[in-house]
Amino acid sequence: MRFTSLLRSPRLTSQLGIVTGSAIAICFVTGYLSHAIQHPPWWFTWPSRPVNLYRVTQGVHVLTGLATIPLVSLKLWSVYPKLFRWPPVRGVVHAIERASLALLVASALFQLASGLFNIYRWYPPMGFFFTVAHYWTAWVLIGSVLIHLGVKLPVVQRALGSTIRREPATGGLTRRGLLATAAGAVTAVVAAVAGQTVRPLAGLSVLAPRDPRVGPQGLPVNGSAHAAGVMAAATDPAFRLELTGPAGTKMLTLDQLRQMPRHTARLPITCVEGWSATATWTGVRLRDLVALAGGDESYQASVFSLQQGGYNQSAVAPPHAHDPLTLLALELHGEPLHLDHGYPCRLIAPNRPGVMQTKWVHRILVEKAA
Repeated sequence: MRFTSLLRSPRLTSQLGIVTGSAIAICFVTGYLSHAIQHPPWWFTWPSRPVNLYRVTQGVHVLTGLATIPLVSLKLWSVYPKLFRWPPVRGVVHAIERASLALLVASALFQLASGLFNIYRWYPPMGFFFTVAHYWTAWVLIGSVLIHLGVKLPVVQRALGSTIRREPATGGLTRRGLLATAAGAVTAVVAAVAGQTVRPLAGLSVLAPRDPRVGPQGLPVNGSAHAAGVMAAATDPAFRLELTGPAGTKMLTLDQLRQMPRHTARLPITCVEGWSATATWTGVRLRDLVALAGGDESYQASVFSLQQGGYNQSAVAPPHAHDPLTLLALELHGEPLHLDHGYPCRLIAPNRPGVMQTKWVHRILVEKAA
């Protein structure tokens, strides 16, 4: 089998490697932030301001991941002939290098495929939980990238410092044209999806799984009340919010919540799949409920949903629990919450993933932060 394209060269491969490696590094950092927010290690803290910070970091994570798909494809094309060199292994050191390269390619393809499945909320029967698999494979990928960089750094330095080879005037695609095509593919992929979080681009984003303008009360949802199995409990006239803290347990009716001082905040919902939309929420400040339960600024609040299973609870650390923009929302855009948006009440806080903005809240536990 012969591969005769004159476009392939160590210089092209090195240039593509730098761009692709940078994209993978951005994905790793922003992805780790998202994981740490949801599963914080002991040393990690996440602020409540600016309110759109997570919206930016997760949007960058998803868009960069999508942009990496054409970059990885082109990078593999540039080295494809080397996969067929014979003999495939020329010693122990070469065998280790080939094994690390195989791990790099396999982990990169897995991350891109599983991330794409998650964006479109399509989970084929793969036998693993996406979040755990995606997180740990990210460590394998970034480790493989660093090993590969260490092995190939001398080659990259020589390639980038070499004289650019003149291309014959064949009338075909040039190296510069190839790079321009790659840049165009990346731009097209990003533009086709970015509208799910960048509202002015919503009309152009034909591949975006969410439109920030479409949904109950003009706001998208991932999970409905029917799918969560909460319709009967959420609409029960006997609904009570259980508020427990140092001052004991109080059972608050929906009318009592509505009679408390209410506040309005304009905050985004930002989901890990990369879509986001800003909305106007009205409700009771969470810090007022913490105070009513006997807590002060050192206390956190844990909110629990009527939903059974799934992401049905969330811990709200002091920076968010006492931020004046954090609400137990009762209204969306001036109307009572739609069932799919968490009626009768839901959490909405600045700078948090949508999966932690618990819907159908029926219990709040106020306790001293660890």
